[in-house]
Amino acid sequence: IGAIQPSTNWHLKENAKDHHTSKFSSKELIVRRGQAFLVTFNGTEQPEQNLIFIAETGPKPSKLAKTQATFGISNTVSKESWSAVLQSTSSNSVSISISSPPNAVIGRYKLSVQSTSSGSSSPASLGTFVLLFNPWSSGDDVFMSNKAECEEYVLEEFGIIFAGNKNHINSFGWNFGQFQGDIINICLSMLDRSLSYRQDPATDVSHRNDPKYLGRVLSAMVNANDDQGVLLGNWSGNYEGGKSPSSWTGSGEILQNWKKSGFKPVRYGQCWVFAAVLTTVLRCLGIPTRTITNFSSAHDADGNLRVDEFYDDSGNHLNRAADSIWNFHVWNESWFSRSDLGPSYSGWQILDATPQEESGGIYQCGPASRNAIKEGDVDLDYDCPFVFAEVNADCMYWNYDPATGKKTLIFSKSTDIGQFISTKAVGRDNRVDVTNDYKYEEGSRKERDIFKKARKKLGLEDKFDPTAPTPQEIDQKPDISGKFKVDGSLEVGKDLSLILVLANLQSDAKTVHINMTAWSTLYTRRPVNEIWKDSISLTLSPKEEKHFPIKIPYIEYHQQLTTDNMIQVTALCRVEGGIQVLVQRDITLDNPAIDIQVLGEAKVNKEVDVEVIFTNPIDMEVMDCVLRVEGNDLLRGILEIDVPPLQASEKSSTKFKLIPFETGPKHLLVNFSCDRFADIKTFKKINVVD
Repeated sequence: IGAIQPSTNWHLKENAKDHHTSKFSSKELIVRRGQAFLVTFNGTEQPEQNLIFIAETGPKPSKLAKTQATFGISNTVSKESWSAVLQSTSSNSVSISISSPPNAVIGRYKLSVQSTSSGSSSPASLGTFVLLFNPWSSGDDVFMSNKAECEEYVLEEFGIIFAGNKNHINSFGWNFGQFQGDIINICLSMLDRSLSYRQDPATDVSHRNDPKYLGRVLSAMVNANDDQGVLLGNWSGNYEGGKSPSSWTGSGEILQNWKKSGFKPVRYGQCWVFAAVLTTVLRCLGIPTRTITNFSSAHDADGNLRVDEFYDDSGNHLNRAADSIWNFHVWNESWFSRSDLGPSYSGWQILDATPQEESGGIYQCGPASRNAIKEGDVDLDYDCPFVFAEVNADCMYWNYDPATGKKTLIFSKSTDIGQFISTKAVGRDNRVDVTNDYKYEEGSRKERDIFKKARKKLGLEDKFDPTAPTPQEIDQKPDISGKFKVDGSLEVGKDLSLILVLANLQSDAKTVHINMTAWSTLYTRRPVNEIWKDSISLTLSPKEEKHFPIKIPYIEYHQQLTTDNMIQVTALCRVEGGIQVLVQRDITLDNPAIDIQVLGEAKVNKEVDVEVIFTNPIDMEVMDCVLRVEGNDLLRGILEIDVPPLQASEKSSTKFKLIPFETGPKHLLVNFSCDRFADIKTFKKINVVD
């Protein structure tokens, strides 16, 4: 090969098309493992049968660790190892088809070529390329036979995340942006900043052929705990010194900010932000991944498959237990086989990057096989007990007296947790319910059997638990029933109207003393500010039902609201001569609507006008209005527009121009904020034509 540095043609366009990597905007070759790619180089004077290729990755490439391969030219592709097949030669260039095994380590490789006949000359570098997982290849751990699912879970850059609460599900768009500019390099540097890499780089790199290893490592790297990872969590309701978690609309900005700051954690994230960023990173690396929202999600801190909530005599929800029930929680599912557990546990695997509990000493969670969760096999790797509790825990509601420390069970429920488990449909913007993939029907015999099986595997059946309620406490029957009904619309800017409905279940009169409170909360149902309280006493005749209207004016709640727009209303009813009854409801208020109009046809490389319309629904001025816009293939980066203040009921129209640079269905995401309304989000599908 001599002293001439060979020049390499990587056939970027053709290879990218074959390998489903055309969406990357990289000047470097990006291909998928277990599949051939073409490379042509010149500067070799040698007969091609004398050529030896070296592909290597990581800081200490070695054949033993499978981070280095040397291979000559052969006539056939090998399934087990790297191979090169001659395609064509001319007087000064050689075209070779190179194949990697379907279980190759992924990452950035150096490719060099050496001649066997020129003595000990050092190899000549042909350059670098990036190797990714290959869900289109049947030999790969991440193989997905359904092509439409590959398109959605690896190549789709737009997502929909579900939020709100079980009575009121809402959703917003997200720009995963896994193919934007520098994202692939940021994802690779995430791997090189992990604790496992810092402890033993060579071993860490040798495990990068395994999606379950990478999924676990990345679930730790997306949160800042332990390893200076990407995002710092904040559940205080005060987001000074950073951006409020609900203000983000895509992962690109977060990952770019992390890199730009010299890899300092980005402030701030909450569960959907962690899950969305992990989706971006895993899709970028080629592991099929989606976000999952679980409504009424248990955070069982002590591993007893039970969540305890405490209320004082006034009906205030006390923040005294490590356990909690979140209105919703978002995690990830990634698709790969589980050779460690056996074929019946392959398929969707749960990963969770939100730092909730430590696993193996650091904040990481998963992969937990979804089939193992459904069957109660909580003894299998990784973190199945925690995930099982998120969708199955029993709830206990207690009255707690801070003065004496005495707690009294109000009631317990085994059907509250894990409802309407949701994800975006393949190829459509609809919600799909996957609850039945996580558990058997709530209340069915099979579901209770699985719950008992899980308790048994965790050793909870045989252990006496002094904190558990007695069977007598669990069996006690209340004399009255109660519920909050919504009366009117649930919108920020409007007064909140509810009706407390109380019914006497007995055939004798009952006197009831009721303490009511309303608090603004985070989506984790953590109380932040008291909004309202009231108490009443009344007598219910035998079998009588009474209605009490409750009105909380906007003027009274607007300053207390968190960016989650959530309010928890509670009535603690003390029945004379009977047991207490707790009536509660979590309310999510909708933001006012915002509308996007595309004025004319969206054509590639042509300007098109877009108008965003917002009407101020309240009878006071709104100020500090900002519009943020992003959308893959529609504009680069994020457009930020200051909008003038709006008088009461005034309508604003904001116009801007886009120049789309790719054809096909695209999504434009808009986020509008002002001093009265935080993060009003919407998206519009725009079909870009030639």
